Amino acid sequence: MGELTHFDDHGNAIMVDVSKKDITVRTAVAKGKIIVNPEVMEAVLNHTVKKGDVLGVARVAGIMAVKNTSSLIPMCHPLAINKCQIDFEVSRETGSIKAVCLVKSEGKTGVEMEALTGVTVTLLTVYDMCKAIDKNMEITDIFLEKKSGGKSGDIFNGKDMG
Repeated sequence: MGELTHFDDHGNAIMVDVSKKDITVRTAVAKGKIIVNPEVMEAVLNHTVKKGDVLGVARVAGIMAVKNTSSLIPMCHPLAINKCQIDFEVSRETGSIKAVCLVKSEGKTGVEMEALTGVTVTLLTVYDMCKAIDKNMEITDIFLEKKSGGKSGDIFNGKDMG
């Protein structure tokens, strides 16, 4: 387990100095899901939600969130994002809409927070657009599935989202 790097010797919160790090290709994939009732599921799939195309708007919201992560998370560095992709896996059987956010960059710091922010805002947007139908939707299972690049190398979390 590594030491916390966002605090100085006096316990003050700081932004990590990445100036001496090497520029490498960084990727991260985060996942999460929202559990919806059958009425919401049918409205999403049939494009009958009054606010518009739920998955299309949620995808754009997630991409925007990725690009603005450093404005939301105080110690994140602003990054030039090379790629952001949001995909969905929809299951009527389980009443779930899974979101997957892939982020790529070339830089001195990773894109894990960007991927996690992107998937979270994507799911929050689904909730926002469908809350008039049902306010009991549940956002769950948000996690970093994998990341590559940088000094810490590759990690993979093979969590089964069900």
